Amino acid sequence: MSAGAPRGLASSGQKPITEILHPLSAAEEALSPGPDVTGTIGGDKEPGLTNGTPVETSIPASAPPLLSRLQLDNDPEADARDLYASTETRDLFVTVDDPKKHVSTMETYITYRVSTKTTRIEFDLPEYCVRRRYQDFDWLRIKLEDSQPTHLIPPLPEKFVMKGVVDRFSEEFVETRMKALDKFLKRVADHPVLSFNPHLNAFLSAKDLNKRQGLALLTKVGESVKHVAGGYKLRARPPEYCAMVEYLDTFSQKLGTIDRIAQRILKEQSEYLTELREYGTVYSSWAESEEELRRPLEAVAGSVKTCCGSLDDLSENMSQDFLPVLREYVLYIESMKNVLRKRDQSQAEYEGRLEAAVLRKQEDRTPIPAEVEKCQDKVECFNADLKADWERWQSNKRQDFKQLLTGMADKNVSHYEKCQAAWESLITLLQDKQTEDKTSETN
Repeated sequence: MSAGAPRGLASSGQKPITEILHPLSAAEEALSPGPDVTGTIGGDKEPGLTNGTPVETSIPASAPPLLSRLQLDNDPEADARDLYASTETRDLFVTVDDPKKHVSTMETYITYRVSTKTTRIEFDLPEYCVRRRYQDFDWLRIKLEDSQPTHLIPPLPEKFVMKGVVDRFSEEFVETRMKALDKFLKRVADHPVLSFNPHLNAFLSAKDLNKRQGLALLTKVGESVKHVAGGYKLRARPPEYCAMVEYLDTFSQKLGTIDRIAQRILKEQSEYLTELREYGTVYSSWAESEEELRRPLEAVAGSVKTCCGSLDDLSENMSQDFLPVLREYVLYIESMKNVLRKRDQSQAEYEGRLEAAVLRKQEDRTPIPAEVEKCQDKVECFNADLKADWERWQSNKRQDFKQLLTGMADKNVSHYEKCQAAWESLITLLQDKQTEDKTSETN
């Protein structure tokens, strides 16, 4: 069981083992055929984004806009539940920066500086500074997933080259990856359970990371999840987890659609930028051969150049700031679905053992084995940890998308203001030129 995971049975709605097995008729009723759930994560329908809470009515055809469906409005109660709304209670701070390229006869790779400041007694020193490469971050995530199977592990950026990036050693790619690795490590360090994992301690403090150590640190929960009864079908997933799956499916579809459209916008902006630069060059060359129109023609070329620079900044913001957040949450959805699958497997194992125990009790009144209670305890652990991580994920998502959409709005406003100012300055120049011409004619 994960550290800090509540063991109470009443919180998640699961019946105590004594209530299920005594009297026996209660167990038989519990084991009666119900809705068949295979445990797969996914579906063909498109449910509404309900933050994973059960809904009694279907979503109407005219669904509200995505912005409102993502529930981005201020939620004081949710912010109060957010353990990380303030840094006052935090005692572990991590930063990933300073990428460096290493070239050897065998390989070429990038390392990143990982800086740590902490007051925790688990660390021998208050500050550490080590260098790690991508595969070290990947090792950490695998270890966290193995040793904390009931928790949502933040995703890493894709291992291979991201869409639209050709050179994985390019400055743009390295910068984007560094930001993603920094966000991953901060999310782990902010988690009340994952941040105390010994693998994280080693990752942050060890000068030479021995990736072969620590295999014995797998929890009993992790081991049992890997060896559940394979072909058993889940009888009925609780409604709250069904709602989570529906929400994740819909959220994934919406993010995928936004990503595809954003990619097309970037492509069209790139093509338009090429044409616009050529357009401005024509005015510059024209000004060289037309003395009477030189000033206004140069002004037009300058306005076009200003618009080009502003559009280039806007496209760069979408490529380096907007799209990576969408991709992170697509990966987050897969991580959450993975935890839900493990939860379903744990419940299936519990139901299978319970059914076998009830049948044995009916035949020869064999006492209920302790392993059944242990399985129920694991299900309770999964439920408690999953609910806590779901709430934390929703809070992070709300804050991330507030920041993302606000930044996108600011960048667009700034872009159009720069373009407007550039063309307005041209109008002023032309008006002044017209006044000068009239004055010359009068004289």
